[in-house]
Amino acid sequence: MELFNFGEDSLEDVPEEFIPLAERVRAQKISDVVGQEHITGEGEVIDRMIKNKSVFSMILWGPPGSGKTTLAKLIAKECGSKFYKLSAVSSGVKDLREVIYNAGIAARRGDAAVLFIDEIHRYNKGQQDALLNSVEKGIIRLIGATTENPSFEVNSALLSRSKVLKLKPLSEVALENILLRALDEDAIIKAQNVSIDEDAKKILLEASGGDARKMLNTLELAVEFSQDQENVSISQAELKKALTDNRKKYDKSGDYHYDIISAFIKSLRGSDPDAAIYYLARMLDAGENPEFIARRLIIFSSEDVSNASPNGLVMAQACFNAVSVIGMPEARIILAQCATYLASQPKSNASYMALNKAMEVVEKEGDNAEVPLHLRNAPTKMMKELGFGKEYKYPHDFDGHFVLEDYMPEKIKNEQFYFPTEEGMEKQIKERLSAKWKNKKKYL
Repeated sequence: MELFNFGEDSLEDVPEEFIPLAERVRAQKISDVVGQEHITGEGEVIDRMIKNKSVFSMILWGPPGSGKTTLAKLIAKECGSKFYKLSAVSSGVKDLREVIYNAGIAARRGDAAVLFIDEIHRYNKGQQDALLNSVEKGIIRLIGATTENPSFEVNSALLSRSKVLKLKPLSEVALENILLRALDEDAIIKAQNVSIDEDAKKILLEASGGDARKMLNTLELAVEFSQDQENVSISQAELKKALTDNRKKYDKSGDYHYDIISAFIKSLRGSDPDAAIYYLARMLDAGENPEFIARRLIIFSSEDVSNASPNGLVMAQACFNAVSVIGMPEARIILAQCATYLASQPKSNASYMALNKAMEVVEKEGDNAEVPLHLRNAPTKMMKELGFGKEYKYPHDFDGHFVLEDYMPEKIKNEQFYFPTEEGMEKQIKERLSAKWKNKKKYL
């Protein structure tokens, strides 16, 4: 358990060179946090909370390296609260009770306490239940951090008492701002005159995948690999060596965890069942949560297989249900079956791309694209008089249960989002739509 009493430097006894770069350049106030302006900006939820000096319980849901820990520390610091930190990986009910006891003492003195639980999704039901009473009574303000959808992973009773704030992966612009801060402000980096050429910087930003911690860890490793420790110039060579350094170990909360799951998904997408099984074995050997893997298979089945093989989603959902019931070690057999099946299926991302394109149009047009009158619901006499639902053609009254009709708003009537591929079942979908819509839509 870590207790940070802000006003004192919790790292004051640690030599600076032993502190990781990611910790040394961590933002010192909310206004320094980049990439999460939708919750930290002027007038947004965290800004309002800090101005009111009143912390509410929340779940910070976002990808690794997006700033969850930093935000939790700064919220407590700027609201004048004691800050306790627990990791769900290494702490248990005893640790929770100790924090709650200490927070209760502080509360009786009028001091607020924030309990930050990293990877809260790894707490079991009993551990999460142990938090409920103290959250309800206001003994602690809970800030949980998770990379997983809290709707699936956090106790519903605890979730109902917390506000979920979704963090975004950091953009390359945000990552570059953090990188420049490290190069310009960190004393150790400045003492070594560290510079990075543009090609290496581009690779570093792209390889970080929106994860600031991964970017800074890679930069620090690249500096270590430099031959000249007084004037460090990082080129592509040093950077690539840092990115492939074999000292990395699989860690369910670390960077390599995400590298392995990424390799697993890309192997599935590339229709290589052998590689998929290899990375599955790596994850299982490291003790990865089998339900985490099964959820990724469900997402993959819709994002990358989709209508080319619609049974992929059925298989993936059945896999998740079976894994949840069976548990390890037998669950690994079910995961292997599902992974090899999905890897071997025809692939299509047409549905996924259709949604992305539609979302872009929605963002651009907002409410300006009006729903055609003949498609509107008309539950009242006044609505019928206004023409709602008038002249709607019921497809089942026509041959083939289809009639050529305009369903899109007039303003975007010529837009097309879904372009079926020639893969698997989707080829049949394309042929059917082409026959129905003829030259009205570009399915041919």
